[in-house]
Amino acid sequence: MAIHPTAIVAPGAEIHPTCEVGPYAVIGPKVRMGPGNVVGAHAVVEGSTTLGSGNRIFAHAVVGAPPQDLKYKGEDTRLEMGDGNVVREFASIHTGTVGGGGVTRLANQCLIMASAHVAHDCRLSNRVIVATFCALAGHVEAEDGVIFGGVSAVQQFSRVGRLAYVGGITGVMMDVAPYLMVAGARAEVVGINLVGLQRAGFTEEQVGRVKSAYKIFFRSKLSLKDALAQIRAEMGGNPEIDHWVKFVESSERGILR
Repeated sequence: MAIHPTAIVAPGAEIHPTCEVGPYAVIGPKVRMGPGNVVGAHAVVEGSTTLGSGNRIFAHAVVGAPPQDLKYKGEDTRLEMGDGNVVREFASIHTGTVGGGGVTRLANQCLIMASAHVAHDCRLSNRVIVATFCALAGHVEAEDGVIFGGVSAVQQFSRVGRLAYVGGITGVMMDVAPYLMVAGARAEVVGINLVGLQRAGFTEEQVGRVKSAYKIFFRSKLSLKDALAQIRAEMGGNPEIDHWVKFVESSERGILR
């Protein structure tokens, strides 16, 4: 274990011997760190926070601080991070609230860029990128491979579907269906994230089905219910389409259309 002599590690913290803790970093008493984690200089890891393996917390980041929620009264809520996540300088990730299930969760290989904020009760799946100065409000959910552009902001309880791309300086007020690109001060759908689909290994046939579903849902004059029915009738049974339909049907906030 490499803990710099100026770091402050509270009694009770559980740190795997392969971890590194840099100068003047602060580790709280309820922190649990698995193998290979690196905490940079002046970073703070506090609260009931669990890190899996191979995460890297850069200088001055704050991970596991209490939520910025006026209803929070000091309850023992949690932050859980999986493996291989990167939290860059001055970024912040907060623990959950009782009303939101008590836990904020990042899965694996997420990148939280400098000065970005992930609020209480957020759920980020694998390989989510939150760019510099992006702010995710409480209870935001992002599926695998979502990218949030710099200085974007997502309103609380919004969901962003698999492989969607949120452009820079974009305000998201409603759910964003999978595979889309959205942009604008008040987010608008601007197309399909074709580059993201290709990088994720989608075949030409899969991309073609996504394009067809997009045209039915966003370019026809059908109601939401009728559009979904047509998509299911024409392309149902294909995983990428079934996931898309399920996401839209389960939306409580409403789908950006």
